[in-house]
Amino acid sequence: MKENAKLFDSRFVWPFVLVTTLFLIWGIPNNLNDILIRQFMKSFEINRLNAGLVQSAFYMGYFLIPIPAAAFMRKYGYKSGLIFGMLLFGFGTILFWPSAFIGKYIFFLGSLFIIASGLAFLELGANAFIVELGDPKTSERRLNFSQAFNPIGAVLGVLIGTLFIFSGIEPDEKAVELMKNAGTYDHFLTSEIMRVVKPYLILGTVVLIWTLLMAKARFPKVEVEHNDAGGGNYRELLKHPHFVKAVISQFLYNGAQVGTWSFFIQYVLDYTGQGEKFAGFMLTGTLLAFGAGRFSATYFMKFIAPAKLMGFYAVANMILVSIGVLFPGWIGVWCIFSTSFFMSLMYPTNFASGVKGLGNLTKAGGSVLVMSIVGGAVFPPLMGLLAEQTTMAFAMVLPLLCYVYITFYAFDSLRMHRL
Repeated sequence: MKENAKLFDSRFVWPFVLVTTLFLIWGIPNNLNDILIRQFMKSFEINRLNAGLVQSAFYMGYFLIPIPAAAFMRKYGYKSGLIFGMLLFGFGTILFWPSAFIGKYIFFLGSLFIIASGLAFLELGANAFIVELGDPKTSERRLNFSQAFNPIGAVLGVLIGTLFIFSGIEPDEKAVELMKNAGTYDHFLTSEIMRVVKPYLILGTVVLIWTLLMAKARFPKVEVEHNDAGGGNYRELLKHPHFVKAVISQFLYNGAQVGTWSFFIQYVLDYTGQGEKFAGFMLTGTLLAFGAGRFSATYFMKFIAPAKLMGFYAVANMILVSIGVLFPGWIGVWCIFSTSFFMSLMYPTNFASGVKGLGNLTKAGGSVLVMSIVGGAVFPPLMGLLAEQTTMAFAMVLPLLCYVYITFYAFDSLRMHRL
């Protein structure tokens, strides 16, 4: 498939840059969660199941907020929705400070929910805005290009967490007992909790600055296409089978992605004998592979149909995860590591394919696709529970099953668009 249409309208360079940069900014808190899971296991002395609630609290924001966000943006437009989302995002980061002083795990979960509520506005508004900001023939490529900046934020988030949240102090049972006898263990736990505060306050400052830039920018009025009554009729979406399949694919993709990254550090710790900082740098590396996958996919889609490319990549991940399940150790680590490259194009391709042809239902469809990110809330606790009952390697069976369906959806979507 040779594609010669322009990627985006050159008249809209500045809003395109501003919104594309949001993909980078929200990638930071998304992947700081992977660091928080390990940090909270240590500082709050919780198991893998309870640590997985970090992602549950976070992605419940994505599940509950998109429909109100879509209604907000139908009335006030993309720009207002993006600014409101940034304000929620920033408020949630500030709440990390009082949460740390209170020292209760549940308050951090509440802060993460507020952050994710803001990000739900950003995900819905930015994805739909980029899809509509140009020729429909290049919507998948355009969204893959913008989404390619998300892994840069993800890498920054993990690097920030590895360098400034992880202390590298990992006391074994004997060391813990010695600290308890010396009366210093509670102080150690408190200091570990407080390590999360500064990165989030700095992130909140960056968010505020970008919000001001967004407020001063002039946006094209692409949102007027969907201001009629049909934009909010969610039952109408059920008449579009390709959309329903896209929602299922998106739910499973996000479950696979978030579940894999949430427990990648633990997988490395369990099967290599390395420490948390080494595992954190390994997670950084797999996110770099994710970014490379996004940028390269944008190029490959000039010649290969997006759905076909996603199908090939899903098959590759089925093979890699199977090896990770059956051969834990360094071979398994590198196979799970490599899945990030191949999963990279799945979110934007699912999104762009799912909303294609929806017309005045685009915003409603986009909001449901963002809601399907709730897969990231469901899978980490399930994987944590499965790991507690079996092994961390066997828990990777859940992402494997997700890729089976994504393979089906990709090739089914390819067949449908050829009809």
